[in-house]
Amino acid sequence: MTDTMIRWEQDEDGIVVLTMDDPTGSVNVLNAVFAASLDAAVARLEAERETVTGVILTSAKRSFFAGADLTVLRRTAPDRAAELARASDHLKGLLRRLETLGRPVVAAVNGAAIGGGLEVALACHHRIALDAAGSRIGLPEVTLGLLPGAGGLTRTVRMLGLHEALSSVVLTGRLFTPPQALAKGLVDEVAESAGDMFLRAREWIARTPGAAQPWDVEGYRIPGGAATSRTFNHSVVVPFSATVRNRGRGTKMDAPHHILAAAVEGTQVDIDTALAIETRYLAELACGQISSNMIKAFHFDTEHIANGGSRPEGFPAHRVRRAVVLGAGMMGAGIAYVCAAAGIDVVLKDIDGAAAERGKAYSRKILDRAVSRGQLTEDGRAAVLDRITPTDRAEDAAGADLVIEAVFEDAGLKKQVFAEIEPYLAPDAVLASNTSTLPITGLAEGVRRPEDFVGLHFFSPVDKMALLEIIVGEKTSDATLARAFDLARQIGKTPIVVGDSRGFFTSRVISTFLNEALSLIAEGAAPASVEQAGMQAGYPTAPLALFDELNMKLAQHVRRETQAAYAAEGRTLPHQAAYDVIDRMVEWGRPGRLEGAGFHDYADGERVRLWPGLADAFPADDPPVPFADMQERMLFAEALESVRCLDEGVLRSVPDANVGSILGIGFPAWTGGVLQYVNQYEGGPAGFVARAHELAARYGERFTPPASLVARAERGEVYE
Repeated sequence: MTDTMIRWEQDEDGIVVLTMDDPTGSVNVLNAVFAASLDAAVARLEAERETVTGVILTSAKRSFFAGADLTVLRRTAPDRAAELARASDHLKGLLRRLETLGRPVVAAVNGAAIGGGLEVALACHHRIALDAAGSRIGLPEVTLGLLPGAGGLTRTVRMLGLHEALSSVVLTGRLFTPPQALAKGLVDEVAESAGDMFLRAREWIARTPGAAQPWDVEGYRIPGGAATSRTFNHSVVVPFSATVRNRGRGTKMDAPHHILAAAVEGTQVDIDTALAIETRYLAELACGQISSNMIKAFHFDTEHIANGGSRPEGFPAHRVRRAVVLGAGMMGAGIAYVCAAAGIDVVLKDIDGAAAERGKAYSRKILDRAVSRGQLTEDGRAAVLDRITPTDRAEDAAGADLVIEAVFEDAGLKKQVFAEIEPYLAPDAVLASNTSTLPITGLAEGVRRPEDFVGLHFFSPVDKMALLEIIVGEKTSDATLARAFDLARQIGKTPIVVGDSRGFFTSRVISTFLNEALSLIAEGAAPASVEQAGMQAGYPTAPLALFDELNMKLAQHVRRETQAAYAAEGRTLPHQAAYDVIDRMVEWGRPGRLEGAGFHDYADGERVRLWPGLADAFPADDPPVPFADMQERMLFAEALESVRCLDEGVLRSVPDANVGSILGIGFPAWTGGVLQYVNQYEGGPAGFVARAHELAARYGERFTPPASLVARAERGEVYE
């Protein structure tokens, strides 16, 4: 065969092995090369059908198939919807011809089959997955603002039923290990070796010469039924509609709605019409702005970071062997856990030995839960716990090549614990602080080797939050930065690299969001409206609820530290209306969830309702702030502060800004991140600048766009 991607090999039994091997990259993707190659392969199978007893589709790559070519999808626009629909329908037609060939077709899934890769496998009559390390199988399109549009939505609904397909696979975007995929019904068998996989495939072909897809067999019914009866609609469709609506919370996230609509409509028609319906909804999503935003953030920007875009070149890869964590509170305990889980020996030190033991118990709780869910063996649990040594003795840190300080946000205390531990460390150990606000350059004055000092800002809860913000001080060496970057990879975190300033990037920017919400309260906005504005803008947690989690006493402490730092420099920290709200809430004994009372009332630690007295404490605004202005005041405050961070060198790259804002501080995912939000605003940066001037005129000069942004807009440039 002469095509450029699919090799044809036929054995003496008549079984054809089609091996996908894209010459243009390290993985197979859905692109024009694949479509042309599949077209040629299917045409030959049809022409030589009488000599073919079965087909095995597999890959020469380490993975089976990686999905769609996102470079193409990123460039889509509304005027390309028809073009995309034609390409999608053409590919689906090829897959339909393959599954209706009249010969058994087996997918030998030798590695990851993600998105379009799984969709190709679903068009085969039987799927055998190799239980390879790191292999994942699933349909994650919803996480990119898309739906599985190469037949994946239609086929999973027909395989699993509407409820199971949507609730377990498509709407979650979850990726499964091969055994998990088997349990879900996405694959039919799991093989332990490549040889076993191909042997099973040949045996299945021999046993099933007349294989056909269930939906092509007369009398087939979708599991659970189709959405054609009143009972089905009330028991399945209506609850799903409510779930999708609640999940979207009024944001611009259209993918869940379109997935549900395409799935429900598809159950009421034949397979080919259902595939056409799927295409229609895919084209609308793929040619819209939201999917472009999310593809940029979750693929291209994330790939830039993962490929070391912010890591200094010329330094060998580094792995930490032994780490010391100073402070066994929630942050320190979480840091100890992720390090130990990554195979690092950890000394968890606290001034109190009992506190250190409690810190280790945090890991035990996480591990016990993993064992109970079947995600970890007892031996695996014991191995992680054995790597954590709780102590109150500094000398137990002997020989460690990393120390991470995670004590209270007090510069004097942080310098004190470093001075105590530094003599026991390896001579070239990385010295790191988990501070979320204090400048790294100042903290580095308390150690002997400031060139080895760096900020490692983790996010709570550490075991769940993916981001690690690496802060570079004035004297931090490139070698230290490279080692910090490698640590992030070692413990499975996504690292962004930022310059030094008070609050760095994430804490500095999220404070503008929170302060804007409190400014609205100070102006008399209805608290429920403020919460709804944040949620419907796409923030994962409403602003007042988030402030309760962070605690207003801590906010006061950070502000006083900042005021003192400003005073030392001969400056005055500008006053904000939010400060008055915080001070009054603390004065009233309502500093947050930790003390059982904040902007919300709490019972047994659970949020119950907004505090009724809040509305009485701050008289209602007249006229009220428009709801759209509430939303955009929060969004614009963060975007504008991010531009200032970029101007000041606190941000070093646009990908770091976008990914860091989504993973670290909950900037709405539909935007693609803080700087992509500027790019995608109606009218682009110029439209954003015009709207910023409107907000500045109404609500204050803090919304005045920086000169650099104005100049960028005038040049017609975006943030890349």
